Amino acid sequence: MSKNAVDVAMVGIAVGSAGIAGVGFAGPYWGLAFALGGGLAAGTIALVSQHYGAEEEGAGQAVRSSVLVVVAVTLPLVAGLAVFAEPLIGLVSGNAAAVTVGADYLRVVAFGVPFAALNLVGSRVFIGVDDAWTPMAVRGGGAVLNIGLNAVFIFGFDMGAVGAATGTVLSNAAATTVFAVGLSRGQLPGIGDLPIQVDFTGAYLDLDVARDIAEIGTPVVGRSMVWTVAEFPMLAIVDAFGVHVVAAYVVARRIWGIMNTPGWGFGLASSSLVGQSLGAGEEQEAEAYGEDVIRHAVGVYVVSSILVAVFAERIVVTFIGSATDPAVPVAITLVYAACVAVIAQGVSGAAAGPLDASGDTRWPFLAQAAGMFGCSIPLAYLGATTPLGLWGLYLAFAAETGIPAALNYYRFRTGTWKAVGRQYRPGQPADD
Repeated sequence: MSKNAVDVAMVGIAVGSAGIAGVGFAGPYWGLAFALGGGLAAGTIALVSQHYGAEEEGAGQAVRSSVLVVVAVTLPLVAGLAVFAEPLIGLVSGNAAAVTVGADYLRVVAFGVPFAALNLVGSRVFIGVDDAWTPMAVRGGGAVLNIGLNAVFIFGFDMGAVGAATGTVLSNAAATTVFAVGLSRGQLPGIGDLPIQVDFTGAYLDLDVARDIAEIGTPVVGRSMVWTVAEFPMLAIVDAFGVHVVAAYVVARRIWGIMNTPGWGFGLASSSLVGQSLGAGEEQEAEAYGEDVIRHAVGVYVVSSILVAVFAERIVVTFIGSATDPAVPVAITLVYAACVAVIAQGVSGAAAGPLDASGDTRWPFLAQAAGMFGCSIPLAYLGATTPLGLWGLYLAFAAETGIPAALNYYRFRTGTWKAVGRQYRPGQPADD
């Protein structure tokens, strides 16, 4: 999330609203890395955490198979994005200046897609074995490196959007390297011994493990794809409002993304703790962890939403670079809408954690699809084509999070996910 925010903010300062819009138009294509990597990593964390909870071997094979699948899936994507960058951006917008910036950015950042996806797998491995500190340190270090590299390339070498993309690729490659070294050695300088060590010289292709990763991860890929794919028609609809509204919307989405970062932590913590409890056969304990995480998530999101709303104007100006830019007042109101919507996202993400841990990943995917395609996009379209105007965008924010929140929480309360989890529990028959 910091990568997205930093790229938008620095390009906005250097290039202006057209630069923000261009990077925003390229955003959904970059998001494919997180849809694919994050989805497959859901299979990784489910298998690793359950093996860890059952005190059984098998985590190393899950990691190697995940790496193989991620690389195989993302390399063709790199080629497609790099070669067809300009026509792909042109599908979203007809603004020549924004298309040029977006294509320049996408052509370079495409090479960071495999590294970004592998970083997600690496972080989920550690979280699955009760170590959230290591991925925080590694990915946080990568985020700081990204800021430094962006500053050098954008302002030092005057490379604009290309500089932002270059910094993103290099920082993601560096984080991937650190993850690989740490997992292979079982330790990292400054962190010490790690709770897991993986022999990367072992077999990568295990059909049973790969099948489990695909079966668990594919609906999560689909759920992430809902966000990513929906951005294309959404940005095309927002483009009808004009380039300043596009810039405002892109800024609001990045601020929303930063506010949503605790949800990643709560969702992953829930997946890890619930998965370990399920692996040990403690289903009541698994449910208790899920309930606690949901309560904590709601509290944190309420507080963060209030803080962002209070300082909304200052935050928006930091991204856009000028308080007189016509995108500023629109962005502020969109941030207010995001502050309301993100609370529901906290419920949705935290409730999805136990479902992901058990392998019951299809339900959150369908819930997200219902929210985005069933309500959010139609509301935005009504805003662009009727007197509803910007209220369509405000309501779209609320719909894309409120509907999945209600549906995911309902599924969690039914307890069906516990039965689903028995299919993947180490050493236990599926019909137990």
